[in-house]
Amino acid sequence: MKLDFRQMCLLALMATSSLACYNETLERQAEQIRQQEMEIARQRKELEALAAGQQVQDQRQRDCVRAFREYFDKAQLSTNRDDAISLYRQGLAICPDDDVAHYELGRTLAGSGQLAEAEKEFEAALRVNANFTDARKQLEAIRKNR
Repeated sequence: MKLDFRQMCLLALMATSSLACYNETLERQAEQIRQQEMEIARQRKELEALAAGQQVQDQRQRDCVRAFREYFDKAQLSTNRDDAISLYRQGLAICPDDDVAHYELGRTLAGSGQLAEAEKEFEAALRVNANFTDARKQLEAIRKNR
């Protein structure tokens, strides 16, 4: 089969058009792959941040367990207020977000007449747990009796 000039031009045009479409498809796919790779990288960073946050949370939990074992429990059993105050403070240095420890330290301080410091501890307990009714009552009692 012999093609004339017009038929050859038409075939060349079709081949060029087909090649252009193929290249355009490849470019779109390459862009999709780049976008997917960027999304994977973003998600990987997010997962790494979550894992780091979890490690921090786990360490805080271990610190609080240690604070309870070594300080808060001993403070509860102590018959010496100064020792109990010291133990609560040491434990709170390790586990500062324990509302009950702040509350108990506040009670111990109030019992030893250190009302300004007790007030701060009841406030700290309420910052950690705004619904801590007993801490709020103790704080109100201190403020009322000033």
